[in-house]
Amino acid sequence: MDKIALIVGASGIIGSNLARELLATGWTTYGLARNPKTDVPGLQPVAADLLSPESLHTALAHVAPTHVFLTSWMRNDTEAENIRVNGGMVRNLLAALAPKHSVQHVALVTGLKHYLGPFDSYARAGSLPPTPLREEQPRLPIENFYYAQEDEVYAAAARDGFTWSIHRPHTIIGQAVGNLMNMGTTLAVYASICKETGRPFQWPGSEAQWHGLSDVTDARIIAKQLVWAATAETARNEAFNIVNGDYFRWSWLWPRLAAWFGVEAAGFDGTVHPLETELAGDADVWRDIATRHQLAVPDLNKLASPWHTDLDLGRPIEVMTDMSKSRRAGFTTFQSTEHSFFDLFAQLRTDRLIP
Repeated sequence: MDKIALIVGASGIIGSNLARELLATGWTTYGLARNPKTDVPGLQPVAADLLSPESLHTALAHVAPTHVFLTSWMRNDTEAENIRVNGGMVRNLLAALAPKHSVQHVALVTGLKHYLGPFDSYARAGSLPPTPLREEQPRLPIENFYYAQEDEVYAAAARDGFTWSIHRPHTIIGQAVGNLMNMGTTLAVYASICKETGRPFQWPGSEAQWHGLSDVTDARIIAKQLVWAATAETARNEAFNIVNGDYFRWSWLWPRLAAWFGVEAAGFDGTVHPLETELAGDADVWRDIATRHQLAVPDLNKLASPWHTDLDLGRPIEVMTDMSKSRRAGFTTFQSTEHSFFDLFAQLRTDRLIP
């Protein structure tokens, strides 16, 4: 039977890598967004507003996916609004698809805020979970839009009879422009500014993150897990963590990132140096760098997301993720974290996004 994928958020870090993975393995693939991009060859764009049932009904009139991949979300000012908006987007989409009776499986991408709490109560002392983080750990007793999204998937699955999978990555490392959570590109931009201005590549985060163990998720490896879970019997109706599979300490990785750019690495010095502060006055600096090096994106804010990088690197605990459940179920793909960053930096340079 033909496999027809609908990716919500196909222009993002995860969605674009997923689209390439699906297309490379023979899937018919649609990418839904309010303003869909057409930079992935073979991806069929679908323009729709997830907050408008009428828009979805019209846009999906001739699309009957067998598999739905939810990789997008919308940031709002409060968690209550995050719940209303992001839960509503999932509910609207699955309701629009229900009359087609075509959907066999729905995959939802959330993240480690499932364990650490949402933005307005993120990783606060007194409510920190034990690590490594495991899928069987219970929900936190606080509002979280990830829980609302999950509940919408569960309710639609009970109504329509499809299977589901939940995927919980750590920080995503991959290429995308305009993404709200983009540590790899943010660090690449910061290192490039440091090189151009002679500033040290100063560690911006906490002592716990500098010395503690951590992991990240390459966008290519979550794409592979999403495709695996879409058809694997062992992945039906399960939640899975997804990270590269190795652990590292930032105190080990930071000098290696600095060396790639040829800049001086400065480690934790007893003070947190938030990137929002470090980059606050650099919009004109970056525009000048972009002009001199003929870069594709001169707007610093379209490339860097320092607020989210600060959130991750400023946590008061080390954070690493257990992959045992996924391994037992049959997903054994591995990715070197050091090379996740180096591959990204090389791609950013090839795409003329950094000098």
